[in-house]
Amino acid sequence: MRVTLLQISLYLIMWGCVIGTAFAEGVVDPTVVVKETIDEVLRLVTDEELKNPQQLPHRRILLEEAIGQHFSFSEMSKRSLATHWKSRSDEERQEFVRLFQALLSKTYAGKIENYSGEEVRYLKERRKDSYAEVQTKIISPKTEVSLDYRLLLKDDIWWVYDVVVNGVSLVKNYRSQFTRIIHRSSYEDLVTTLREKSSEITAP
Repeated sequence: MRVTLLQISLYLIMWGCVIGTAFAEGVVDPTVVVKETIDEVLRLVTDEELKNPQQLPHRRILLEEAIGQHFSFSEMSKRSLATHWKSRSDEERQEFVRLFQALLSKTYAGKIENYSGEEVRYLKERRKDSYAEVQTKIISPKTEVSLDYRLLLKDDIWWVYDVVVNGVSLVKNYRSQFTRIIHRSSYEDLVTTLREKSSEITAP
């Protein structure tokens, strides 16, 4: 079955795009920081007080902050634009990262609110030099989904730069879409599209 971007978006936000954080005693293992961050995201989603309709805007803000703090938007932007990143000015790169971050944060903060008790199983962790991959599986009564986090170690902090759902890379998926728009039209039209998509996403 073909995995669509919408499906990737749903599972990605349900389990959080996560990075590692460094404690005083040293670098935390990627699997540990993935689990800790997922636990925090699920805590926000299942908090009964935050389920109050009056608290929904506040919960959305908390979820967006959690996503923003645990995701390397600059690294993902760079990898998603691929060769087109090199030809962009510093100002253009900053704008692209900002728009991409807004799109991902708002989109995924909305998707995560659909969480319905699925189980996360942590399978294994692989490392090579400054890269790591944490393999997990999402279990529900009707299906199982493999979800692998790819992380980059920078300044003693593990940052997630890609998430692979059932073998489909989120970065590659966006890269394909962005490249298609640029080749069909222009980079400026891609930025315009990102602006429009970001503005279409509203609070709950």
